[in-house]
Amino acid sequence: MEDLIIPILVIAAIGVLLFVLPSVTLGLVVIGERQVGVVIKRFSRDGKKLPPGQLVALSGEPGYQADTLAPGWHFGYWSWMYSIQRVPVTVIQQGEIGLVVAADGSSVPPERILGKTVDCDNFQDARKFLTNGGEKGRQLAILTAGVYRINTALFTVIMRSNAEMHDMDSESLLVYSIQPDMVGIVTTLDGAPISEGEIAGLYLPGHDNFQNAQAFINAGGQRGLQEQVLLSGSWNLNPWFVRVEQVPMTEIPIGHVGVVISYIGKAHIDISGTEFKHGDLVNVGHKGVWATPLYPGKHPLNIRVMKTELVPTTNIVLNWAARVEQHAYDARLSSINVRSRDGFAFDLEVSQIIHVGALDAPKVISRVGAMQNLVDHVLQPIVGNYFRNSAQAYTVLDFLTARSERQIEAAQHIQKALRTYDVEAIDTLIGEIRPPDALMHTLTERKIAEEQQKTYQMQEEAQKQRQQLVRQTELADIQQQVVKAEQGVSIAELQAQAKIKEASGQAESTRLNAIGEAEGIRAIGEAQASAYRAGAEAMGAQGYTAVQLMQIVGERGVQIIPEILVNGGGAQGGGGSLVEALLGIILANQTQAKAPNGVTPPAPITITNGNGSGDQPPTLPEA
Repeated sequence: MEDLIIPILVIAAIGVLLFVLPSVTLGLVVIGERQVGVVIKRFSRDGKKLPPGQLVALSGEPGYQADTLAPGWHFGYWSWMYSIQRVPVTVIQQGEIGLVVAADGSSVPPERILGKTVDCDNFQDARKFLTNGGEKGRQLAILTAGVYRINTALFTVIMRSNAEMHDMDSESLLVYSIQPDMVGIVTTLDGAPISEGEIAGLYLPGHDNFQNAQAFINAGGQRGLQEQVLLSGSWNLNPWFVRVEQVPMTEIPIGHVGVVISYIGKAHIDISGTEFKHGDLVNVGHKGVWATPLYPGKHPLNIRVMKTELVPTTNIVLNWAARVEQHAYDARLSSINVRSRDGFAFDLEVSQIIHVGALDAPKVISRVGAMQNLVDHVLQPIVGNYFRNSAQAYTVLDFLTARSERQIEAAQHIQKALRTYDVEAIDTLIGEIRPPDALMHTLTERKIAEEQQKTYQMQEEAQKQRQQLVRQTELADIQQQVVKAEQGVSIAELQAQAKIKEASGQAESTRLNAIGEAEGIRAIGEAQASAYRAGAEAMGAQGYTAVQLMQIVGERGVQIIPEILVNGGGAQGGGGSLVEALLGIILANQTQAKAPNGVTPPAPITITNGNGSGDQPPTLPEA
């Protein structure tokens, strides 16, 4: 065992000699691949010294040297003259940034707070940094993700891994991200002072959205609030140079336009024209009220330097009443208290409908400043004063009984008044009218009386109608009878005409029969006359007459001697008295009434003369 120890020690000694000997004799320095060799010179042969205030040597002065040793073998760096510090390379992770602080360089001008960016290969060439005018202190330039060989004697790199050691928030060393539908409002911490009268720096191109801080400074960028905004995305921003506030995009809802009032921009140039004398309008990008409104959608506006006034382009209803619309423009409006001509004070509710056109919206805002101002400073006095003035010309009852006329008059007046403010009055509506209770009580009683009167009139009219109905019903019944009578008359007339026709026919028939009978009688008469003449010629006139008489007496049963004979001389001649003749007649009548066969016997023929004698011939019955 002892025999082995001695050879091992010998080999180790030889190895140490082989390692130490070159470094001592040749000044060999070996730098690893992930290392940076920071050189410290112990002394200078020519006695040079660093200038006052300088920390890194550029010309071989003792101290930290500007040049570093890259990975590999380096000769001539004897240990008795140089001290070599091997430091790890600087690694910036993805999604992070590195801030740099320079320990040496020119002084930062008093008008700035960060060292300017110079060509130095991302701070990997310290000599270039110093010779190109690099400034000591915090730097404008940053390191993005990657691996860097940094001379730690000159530069201190602050990363997330060592942020707390340098009193930094590790979150601030992340690549800055603007969320979707958000806008980044930028405030720069370095640059020229903002001009007097301005509230923010004007838009400057060419600095890659504040990622190239030196380009911003060179272009005359001003420190403070900036007009330009950052949109959604990721940005390599130096937190010592900019601060970002994220705000939502300006959203213009449907049914509205946005009138932009910019407090920053190009010179104010009024384009409203000479006819518009109540405000001014400017083009987009200028300071003032933009003449072109923003239409519905999302807009990336800088709300710190611009104000957007929403103007509804749909109809707006404003209530002078207890109720409030959703837009709340009428929240401070209340019912209008007016006094009538007859001295009564009463409250009046009014609704006003207005409309503001999209192209008229900038004019309205330029004139009054805001929609709420339009309601408070324009509409409220116009509407309120009109009704207060007009109410004095009418009584309370005029408003109650003729409100439609008052409403038309109000609409015409208010429409004309609002047109001068570029506002269209759609309609004016009178709502509830609340007159004094005493007047309402009187009016109610009067109304009840009127309604009762109307009721009585209607009842009277109903009775009249009922009477008319009864009359019409009776007339209808009578009319039915009249119709029947008229029909009866017509029928009677027709029957009469028929009877007349029938009578005419019968008369004609009778006439014809009479003519026939007359002809027959005449023929018979002529025959009888002929027979009589023939008999008279044969028997003589008296003889034939006697024969005819006796024939008639025989055929007709004529009594030749009467049953009662009355003479004028009393009892002589066998005749009875007058009394006896009357009695005889009575008896004869009774006997005839009792005849069983109903045949009345012929009355006795009394032939008398003046002295009771019957020497006159008998009277022949008419044939």
